[in-house]
Amino acid sequence: MPKHLFITLLAVLSLSTAASAQGLAQEIGIYAGPVTLQSDFGERHNFDTNAGNSGFGIGIMHFINFSANNNRENYFTEHFKVRSDLNFSRTNLKHFGQWVERKPDGIFAQQLKNMHASSTIVGLGAQIEFSPFMKIHDFENTIGSFSPYGSLGFQVSYYSAKLGSRLGDITLPTVTPGKYLTPSDGRAHGFSTESGVVVSATAALGVHYKLTTMSDLMFETRFQMYNSDWVDGLNPNKDIYKENKSNDWQVWFNFGYIYYLEF
Repeated sequence: MPKHLFITLLAVLSLSTAASAQGLAQEIGIYAGPVTLQSDFGERHNFDTNAGNSGFGIGIMHFINFSANNNRENYFTEHFKVRSDLNFSRTNLKHFGQWVERKPDGIFAQQLKNMHASSTIVGLGAQIEFSPFMKIHDFENTIGSFSPYGSLGFQVSYYSAKLGSRLGDITLPTVTPGKYLTPSDGRAHGFSTESGVVVSATAALGVHYKLTTMSDLMFETRFQMYNSDWVDGLNPNKDIYKENKSNDWQVWFNFGYIYYLEF
């Protein structure tokens, strides 16, 4: 396991152990749903790019609940939880947009059409969850209730990007556009089949639904911004190609089930 992921996992386990020692309630859950990776594949702000460069994600989560075992109500314990996540996603990538769809269909469009990649990501992190409209105690005691929330956090992720072309050797100018053959960010080209560790900031909006006394359902949209532009395997030289200005980022649409370990 990469060092950064091991340190993060150790911190999460230590936090969970400390929570148990303090008598705080804990919850566990699982979630899954579609993900979309916003990257250098495809045209920016293009529907086909957003819909086409999508994949699937799954994760497990753990909550520290400050309210359930605490009879001394205050704003923090009634509106905040700490959540940790371990998740996996995989996305297949290709080019979409006007440069691929141009007529007549020239060599540049053909080169773009035949480029393809995949990105596999394993992430581990934590976030703090804020429910502004309903006290946690009230939500726990009202089956059928809804509690919207927002969250902020971070993740450490291990990624593996693989890139190629159906036309052949992607290092050849007859196969790959010159934009991606130019050296970039310490690599020989503006593409790279590689693995690495990245850090990301996360932000989410979602809602909990009280299913039973001991369980909830949830729906969540989560945004995740990485500190690298190599997660998709593609990163044209930013000094030359100014349109390549943003790091890779991901959007999750999660449906989940949560079970209370203590109440």
